[in-house]
Amino acid sequence: MILIVGLGNPGREYAGTRHNIGFDGVTALSDKFGIRLGTKECEAVTGNGIIDGYKVKLVQPQTYMNNSGRSVAALMNYYKVDVSELLVLVDDIYQPVGQMRIRPSGSAGGHNGLKSIISCIGSDKFARVRLGVGEKPEQYDLADWVLGHFANEDEPKIREVLGRVTEAVPEILDKGVSEAMGKFNVRIK
Repeated sequence: MILIVGLGNPGREYAGTRHNIGFDGVTALSDKFGIRLGTKECEAVTGNGIIDGYKVKLVQPQTYMNNSGRSVAALMNYYKVDVSELLVLVDDIYQPVGQMRIRPSGSAGGHNGLKSIISCIGSDKFARVRLGVGEKPEQYDLADWVLGHFANEDEPKIREVLGRVTEAVPEILDKGVSEAMGKFNVRIK
């Protein structure tokens, strides 16, 4: 089974914020592949299904971003999921809005959700799809920026990148991270 985790914060007040684009990616996968999200387990909302012949569990941790690792580690332990079977969808302030960057592994890059996962599972050797939310303007506090909503003019870019997530994930499953990187890590103008 492949664990596909979208990072975000639970609650209506966080819906549509920059920090919740990982949740949005999981919702897009749920919609496209008919995987019902609704099971509550290990401090997460999950859904089981099949994407291109691969058994997957879609996951939206409900622990808040900074404690995402607690939920991810519990699910990995319970279902005996190896770190190579973990894929995380996460917001990235170092990428422009609408940009997607697939990585096979790496550091947290300052992202508290990734830090929590790395700390709780004891490895950074998991694939991730980093979704650009734009660089924080100088006058903003980082927390205010990532917990803020996208500008109206960014909405088409968000819809487009979430559509590309639904294309990239099957590619990652079928052909591997390296192949998907070559196809999807392109600069969007």
